[in-house]
Amino acid sequence: MKSVPPSARAGGTRRLVRIAAVFGAVIMALTACGSGESTEPGADNVVKTGEAPDYYPADYQDLIAASQNEGGTLTIYSNTDQENWAPIFRDFKKKYPWVGEISANNLDSDEVFQRVLSEQATAGSPADIVVSNAAQAWADFGARPGTLMEYKSPEVAKLPEQATLMPNVYAMSLDPIAIVYNTSLMTEQPTGVKSLADIVSKDPDKYRGKITTRDVNGAFGFTVSNGFVSARPDSWSALDKVLPMAKAETSSGTQLEKITSGEYLAGMFISAAPTYPKVDDSGGLLGISFYDDGTVVLPRGVGIASGAPHPATAKLFTDFVLSDEGQRAVAEGGLTSYRDGIEATDGRHTYQELVESVGEDNVIDVQYVKVPEDKVKEFTDRWDGLLGR
Repeated sequence: MKSVPPSARAGGTRRLVRIAAVFGAVIMALTACGSGESTEPGADNVVKTGEAPDYYPADYQDLIAASQNEGGTLTIYSNTDQENWAPIFRDFKKKYPWVGEISANNLDSDEVFQRVLSEQATAGSPADIVVSNAAQAWADFGARPGTLMEYKSPEVAKLPEQATLMPNVYAMSLDPIAIVYNTSLMTEQPTGVKSLADIVSKDPDKYRGKITTRDVNGAFGFTVSNGFVSARPDSWSALDKVLPMAKAETSSGTQLEKITSGEYLAGMFISAAPTYPKVDDSGGLLGISFYDDGTVVLPRGVGIASGAPHPATAKLFTDFVLSDEGQRAVAEGGLTSYRDGIEATDGRHTYQELVESVGEDNVIDVQYVKVPEDKVKEFTDRWDGLLGR
C-alpha cells in the first residue's frame, strides 16, 4: 500500500509537533496581547468582508443586500459534526457579519431527508440548506419535484466537473472512506479489504465478532459499501472471509468509540471526516489506512431547500463553501477540500493529497445516482447474509 498522508498518521512525531505547536501558540498569544491582534483559530484565513469575487455577476451585490434583510439567521439540516462546521461558520460570519445565528443539526444520513420531506409536505420546513453525504438518499430526494431550489453557483466555473453532483446539488467536500484499527490490539496494519481478510484468516478466533462494518440498510452504509463492490467486484472473495467475523453499526461515531475501547479491533467503511480528529487525539491508539484495493471517496452534497425561509443567505452560504475562502475553512474543520490551490497542512486534508497517496486509479468516486430497488435488495441481502443477519 502507498503511504498514508503524513497528516493522517498517528504517533510520537505528531505528539511532539502538537506540543511544539501549542508552545508556539502561547508565544503568539502573548505577542498578540501586546499588539492588539486577534489570535483566534483561523485568524490568518483571508476573508474579504462583504466582498464578492470579481468573477461573480454584477448583480451579486443585490443578493448580498437581500440577505441583509433576512434577519441574520440560517438553518441547516445535515449529518455533519459541529467540529466540522465550526471554522466554516466562523469565516462565513466574518464575510457576512450580519449573519449572527446559524443553526445546524447533526441527524442520521437518512433522517436529514425524511425530516425535510415531512415538513415540506405539511406546513413547510424551516430548513434553508440541506447537507448530507448519503448519495442514494440525495438521488431520491433530488428526483422529487419541489424539494430543491434551482440555483447555479457562480463558483461552478472555477471548480472541477465532479463539483456538480446533480442539478442544484454541489460537493462541499470529497471525503475518503477508511479502515480504522486499534494499534494496541492489532500488530499487523490492515491496508485494505483483502489485507484484512488475510489477517483475520490467520487467527479467526481472535477476530470473530471483533470487526465492524457500516450497516448497509442505511443510505450511507449502502452507498460506500456498494460503491466499493461495484468498482471492485472481485472483492467479494475477501468479503466472504471478513463479513462473517463482523458486526454492523449505524454510525462512524459508534464504530470509532468501540474500536477505541477495544470492543472492536478494526472497522471498515468509516468516514475519514470524524476519524482524523479521533486519530490525532488518541495518542497513537488509533490507526487509519486508505484502501490499497480501492479507496471510496464520498462527496458531501449541499443544496438549497425549496421554500427556504432565507433564500438569499442560503445562496451566499452555498457560494461561500465552494469558494477559495470557504474551502480553506472546510479543510480546517476536518472535511476534505478539493478546490485547487488549497494546501494540505497538518490537520487539513485535500482530495489532491489523497490522490497523490493512493494513486488516481485507486480512487473510487461515488456518483449521485439512484440505484434501482431490486439491485439494492440484491446487494443488501448478500451482504447481510454474510453477516449472519
